[in-house]
Amino acid sequence: MPADDKWKANMEKVAYMKAFPGLLGAWDQLIGKTVKTVLPLKSKSGSAALICTDGSFMVVPLLRPEPYEVGEALQAGRAHLEPTHSAAYAEYDRLLKQDKEAQRTARLENILGAIRNNAEQIPELKDRLAELIKEWK
Repeated sequence: MPADDKWKANMEKVAYMKAFPGLLGAWDQLIGKTVKTVLPLKSKSGSAALICTDGSFMVVPLLRPEPYEVGEALQAGRAHLEPTHSAAYAEYDRLLKQDKEAQRTARLENILGAIRNNAEQIPELKDRLAELIKEWK
């Protein structure tokens, strides 16, 4: 078989696979469907085929969400997830509060450190800070 024929045959096969009946191409196409089974794919570690009860399917990559994505998912899905995972959400809320407080404290320490480190090099800094404090009172 000439190389050109092989290329054409492969292109035809790929086009057919991409248009295969039931192949879903977007996450929102799973809405309302029931996943029947999850089959790991040997070709790429962590990837899988989600097979639905209606014969539709989706190929999914290895799921390694970034922390910000998990946090956004927890916030977006809270109304759906919290009834089942109320204790986990209570702990999550505690950790969020702890993180915000630690961030606030770190900012305060950074500002105070910057003031201390620059006080000698910028003599008018103390006077300007005193004026600023008077403005706030």
